[in-house]
Order: sequence, then C-alpha cells, then structure tokens
Amino acid sequence: MDAALLYFDEETLPAKRLAAAAGLEARPVGLHRFPDEELCLRLPLAELPPSLVIYRSLNRPNDKLVELMLLVRHAREQGVEHLVLVAPYLAYMRQDVAFNQGELVSQRLVGGFLAELFDAVLTVDPHLHRIERLEQAVPVRHAITLSGVPQLATAIAERRPDALLLGPDIESQQWVECAARVAELEYDVCTKKRHGDLDVEIVLPSLDLAGRRVVLLDDIASSGHTLAVATQKVLSAGAASVDVAVTHALFAGDALNVIRQAGVGEVWSTDTIAHESNTVFMAPVIARALRQVFGILIGQG
Repeated sequence: MDAALLYFDEETLPAKRLAAAAGLEARPVGLHRFPDEELCLRLPLAELPPSLVIYRSLNRPNDKLVELMLLVRHAREQGVEHLVLVAPYLAYMRQDVAFNQGELVSQRLVGGFLAELFDAVLTVDPHLHRIERLEQAVPVRHAITLSGVPQLATAIAERRPDALLLGPDIESQQWVECAARVAELEYDVCTKKRHGDLDVEIVLPSLDLAGRRVVLLDDIASSGHTLAVATQKVLSAGAASVDVAVTHALFAGDALNVIRQAGVGEVWSTDTIAHESNTVFMAPVIARALRQVFGILIGQG
C-alpha cells in the first residue's frame, strides 16, 4: 500500500506506534507559530503518496482544525487521492443540541467540516449520547468508531481484580457495562445533577461500599470536578480506595490535582490523548481498522 502517516511533534509516540502497527511510513509535520498567532506548516521534502493518514487527536481543537484544513487542501492540490483522519479524541461532540435559545450545534457543524475534508474518519469512544452512530455527526462515507474500553477493562482487572466499577453519571453507563462484561466485575452507576461547568451534585447508588476498592470509569475526564465529587462521596461511604480509568485524559488546567486532592489513587487512560496517565495503547485496534478502510478506499479506486 502506497501510503504514509503524518503526525505532529506532541503526538510522536502514539503516532509512531500506529504507523509501526499499520506498516506505514511516519512523517512529521513541522509547525511554526508567528507572533500574530498565524500558523505555518511544513511537510517533509518527500513527495506525498496517493494515500495519506493524518494523525491528530482533537483535544485543544481550535488551532488543530485550522491545521487540518491547511494540510488537506495542500494534499489535494498535490494529487493525494485518499485522505483518512485518525482523531483518537474527537472534539465538539458534546454540543449535539441547542441547550439554550440561539446556541449553535457544534457537533453537526464541526462534523460537516471534517466530512468535507476527509474520505474517512476514525475515532475512539466519541461522546455521542443523543445520536446512535458517528456518521450522523460526521457525514462521511467511512465514519469508524472504535473503543478503548475493553483494553481499559483488561488493565483494571490486572491491577484491581476485586474492583467495583462505578460510573459517575448515567451517560457513563454504556462504558461501565462494557468494561464489566470484559473484566467480569461488579458495576453500578451514580446519578448526577449539573448546576454549572464546575458545580455538580453526585448521588451514589444503593450499594454497600465499605472496604471496597472502587474504580470510577468514564469516557472523558475534563475539569475533573465530577470525578472529584464522586470520589469524595465514595470514600465517605467507606470505600477502601478510589482509582480512575478514562478513555480520554483531557485533564484541563489543574484537573489532575483536583481529583488527586479528592482522594483518587491511580489514574489510567488510553493514549488517545498523550498524557502521563497513559496505560493502554490503541495502535493495534486503530491499525486493524485502518487496513480495512484502505482496502475499501483503494478497491473503490
């Protein structure tokens, strides 16, 4: 397969793991930021192949979306036929309806933007709750959703074989149920009332938590406040320990300190976002999906 993978410096390790697993040449993209915040991208001197994978996880997404536009428009001008985005974390998926009058539905708008650029989009555990399939948000022919939860579940079972898996809110139920099946662990889900971005109320399920080793499991850790409040509640109910497992380790600002101060012990995440807590590497899962996608794209000519 005549293809290559482009990546940015901050994602060198996960991108190279994927390139090795998929049998692709990995090429870095140079990036310079001018004093006025405009971006200048620089590609390796080698000619671009007919098929191209761009690896860019879309945490801190605003500049990255401009990067993708510049890269893809250039690649098309250079004759690249097949363009695939691997965005292990896919931003702007949470705003899937207008919660207040006049709000823009960013999921649909950003999804449409990506669909205009790429032939295929691969992502991991996207934050979809009012739609069923990724292609409803990103209307591209090949919209592929993968999951890091089975791998996280295996990691949890190795480290906490007697764990109680607990979801911090009802939206986490799908991830917790999946992990519980894989790891054959007990599970339950809390309920949450959100009063603001950093103001949440957690109600524990009716379980005896005394002496239990609890693992809070969710798809995203962002501000950390939901996990922190849940941790405090669980420890107050007598749990022996609380650890955290998430697919996407956003941990904005001081979020990691917030949850540690609340009493969290260990934090485990996949490498969809490069972070010190990365425990599970997604390269083998994404590589299998990439090979299938390229087989279809190249077969279609």
